[in-house]
Amino acid sequence: MTVIQTPQKGWAAEKLFGDEKRVCWTFTHHWFKNYCNSSQMLLPKLDRLSALLEGLAPQVSLTITHENGAHASEEHPQAPFLWLHLLTQGSVQLQGLGQSQLISAPALLAWGSDQPYFLGHTSEADQDQQITARTHFAGPLAALFLEEFAEVRIIALSEHEPALNWPVQLIRTELDSPRCGHPALLNRAGDILFIGLLRYLVAHPLAHGSGLFNGLADPRIAKALVAMHKQPGFPWDLAGLAQEAGMSRTAFARTFHVVMRQTPGKYLSSIRLAIAQRMVDLGKGLKEAARTVGYANASALSRALSKSRAASVQERGENSSQLKNSPE
Repeated sequence: MTVIQTPQKGWAAEKLFGDEKRVCWTFTHHWFKNYCNSSQMLLPKLDRLSALLEGLAPQVSLTITHENGAHASEEHPQAPFLWLHLLTQGSVQLQGLGQSQLISAPALLAWGSDQPYFLGHTSEADQDQQITARTHFAGPLAALFLEEFAEVRIIALSEHEPALNWPVQLIRTELDSPRCGHPALLNRAGDILFIGLLRYLVAHPLAHGSGLFNGLADPRIAKALVAMHKQPGFPWDLAGLAQEAGMSRTAFARTFHVVMRQTPGKYLSSIRLAIAQRMVDLGKGLKEAARTVGYANASALSRALSKSRAASVQERGENSSQLKNSPE
């Protein structure tokens, strides 16, 4: 709740009029009404990322690349993660999926660990100027999030991007003059860099693109997405989500599908199933998971999870076949 302090004139009026409370109330009421209608009273901005970050629970580990040619699709015993490569000087050659591109500093590159991209330094002097971060996710929304990084994201850093440049400068300063707590500071800076990346992607959606970041960039669709991220177990229907977005049901459904590449119901179902699967993996049980994510009973949730796992296995098989057949 926001508390608004009335001006000193209001209190002076109350003292002046003494027991004439009606006159004082009228004065204060009209002042407050005019204040609320003025541009001085600004509504809080929509927080598009906090609920998503809670569902991701990112853990960033930041290191310096010392070996020539850092491979970003190497085997890792844990779940898929996000690679972040920060290039502060020189250039690197990005290769993978049949493409080759020269990337010049300063730049930030990000992609999923299961994508076969390779970075090769163009000179030995550039090796210590590449900072690498692995971003693992302890939250249930990791798989949905990593779908947005099936293709490499390349961001040319400029002085006009404070969300990214501030953590980059912090990292550079620490590397030039390391002090006590050096590893911990780098990892915390990595956390800030990750959040800065998300802010950048929301502020700069892909032109004619679609997906989560384009959805969060849309001021109307973002309201519905945040509502689902905050309360995935709430019995949302099309009318309720359209109301959150401030749109008619028809316009909301059409716009959501264009921006997100899927229907609102499918996206909400994906979130619920991801949370339910994580709860089951942690030993919570189907009944508790069903109650948490809004399924009618454990049997309905069990059928939905089985169907989702079968679809996921089929999709991984198709993607693996495409990678094998892609040109080097």
